[in-house]
Amino acid sequence: MHGRRGADEQTRGGCRRQVFLGTIVYFWCAVSDGIQSSFCLYSSNFLLISAMALTGQIAIVTGASRGIGRGIALQLGQAGATVYVTGRKPAESDAASENYLPSLEKTAKEITERGGKGIAAYVDHSNMEEVKQFFERIERDHNGQLDILVNNAYSAVKTIMETADKPFYECRPEIWDDINNVGLRNHYFCSVYASRMMVNNGSGLIVNISSAGGLRYLFNVPYGVGKQALDRMSADMAVELKPKNVCVVSIWPGAVRTELITNMLDSQKAGGKTNERIDIFKDGETTEYPGKAVVALASDDRRMEKTGRTLITADIGSEYGFRDIDGRDPPNLRSLSFLLSHSGYTQAAQWVPLWVKVPGWFLWGASSRL
Repeated sequence: MHGRRGADEQTRGGCRRQVFLGTIVYFWCAVSDGIQSSFCLYSSNFLLISAMALTGQIAIVTGASRGIGRGIALQLGQAGATVYVTGRKPAESDAASENYLPSLEKTAKEITERGGKGIAAYVDHSNMEEVKQFFERIERDHNGQLDILVNNAYSAVKTIMETADKPFYECRPEIWDDINNVGLRNHYFCSVYASRMMVNNGSGLIVNISSAGGLRYLFNVPYGVGKQALDRMSADMAVELKPKNVCVVSIWPGAVRTELITNMLDSQKAGGKTNERIDIFKDGETTEYPGKAVVALASDDRRMEKTGRTLITADIGSEYGFRDIDGRDPPNLRSLSFLLSHSGYTQAAQWVPLWVKVPGWFLWGASSRL
């Protein structure tokens, strides 16, 4: 008992030290972010994105029937791109059991209605032969042109919901494959095939949709390992692709109000219940906010300056001057107020201005085990 109590006290002490260090960098963050924001507003980095900035470009968004993938695909279409959206066949997808979820065809149709050209393609991203054949189709149909690849496909939502907070040694070991076969291995295969076309064309953008789970423990062991590996994959691919003028980045969306989350929030409200895990999404991003971030990067002639980096959607929004489709500025994962409130320090968070942010290097340093 004494050993356990001592360990708990040590853990709490570690948390307090992190918060204390966060407070120390408060004024440093205020000054640095203030300078950075001013620079973005008045320098050439500030980009006014035209309504059809991506006309003539070919884009692929994997896993785009719903959620973040759908939101990204819609924004790319709204910017004028031809967008291939991939997903599983209806009988194999989550939409088969959840009738409120949109279909792949509906996503493609809305892309076209917004001014782009949406093309639905059924691809099982756990089957690498299907993935290869899909990219061969793109190369054949567009004479080798591919401008944008967004690796978003993910097939482990149900697995994560069933195993969250359950120790890895109590789970079947195959959950590693459930989470990382599509969420990591497939992204590598897609990037290989896309890069071959982009290198031949002398330009391109590859975006890997990742999360803060690559920084600290979230959900379970395979999830965190997969996300950190994905961020490292972006960084290492960038080393080899930079001389070829192909940009590779990881993007961390914030808490995103996907169709699944929105349905859970509605059910929670109707039942008069609360759930801390779900409440974080109430003020979160719409699914199209990450899409605006991808469009901004794809429209920026200077995007190679960012290659290899891990970018947060809210930071991209601040730099390029766009808001969410509902007119809000979503919470930033680096916001000190956000970090305090979701670490149990809600009262302290109320005193910290939303624009005060912890620098990225500090977040990485706080999680380092070196």
